[in-house]
Amino acid sequence: MTASPCPFLVQFRQPSVSGLSQITSSLYISSGVAANNKLMLSSNQITTVINVSVAVVNTLFEDIQYIQVPIADTPVSRLCDFFDSIADHIHSVEMKQGRTLLHCTAGVSRSAALCLAYLMKYHAMSLLDAHTWTKSCRPIIRPNSGFWEQLIHYEFQLFGKNTVHMVNSPVGVIPDIYEKEVHLMVPL
Repeated sequence: MTASPCPFLVQFRQPSVSGLSQITSSLYISSGVAANNKLMLSSNQITTVINVSVAVVNTLFEDIQYIQVPIADTPVSRLCDFFDSIADHIHSVEMKQGRTLLHCTAGVSRSAALCLAYLMKYHAMSLLDAHTWTKSCRPIIRPNSGFWEQLIHYEFQLFGKNTVHMVNSPVGVIPDIYEKEVHLMVPL
C-alpha cells in the first residue's frame, strides 16, 4: 500500500471486501451481512454501528449503539442531509476511544459516500484523496452518481474548490475519476 495521504491515518492490513474494511483507526465499512456478525464486531471492538439502508435489519448486540439512516441507494436520495451529522457522530465516537462501523447493503455506495464526507470534514482530505484512500482500503466502493454530485458540492462547501468533477461519458454523467475506466470498457 502507498503512504497515507493524511498523517492521522495509519497503514492497515490487506483490504477486505467480505468482512470489515478498516478506513481509519476508529472507522470501518462493511456490508449488512458483516455488520450482523457478532464475532467481527467484537474482534474489531466496534462500539457504534451506523446502518445506512432501508432494507437491512441489524441484530442488536449488547454494548453497541445503533443509528439508522434510512436512505435508498438511488441518485435522487438526499444522503447529503446526513453528511455533517454522521461525520460529527463518527468523530464523537472516536473522541471517546470508540470505533464506528458504517454499513449499507453491500458496503459500496451509501456507506462509502458517508465515509468520504467524514474524511473531508475531519481529516481535511480533498474528495479525490478521500476516495483514493478509501478505495485502497475497500476496493469495491462506488457511490452512485447522485451521491457523487452531493459529495462534490460538499467538498466545495468545505474547501471552496473541487478535486472531482462530473463529466459526460458513453454511459452517462460520471465523476471524472472513472473516465479512464469507462473508456477502457466502452470503446468509442
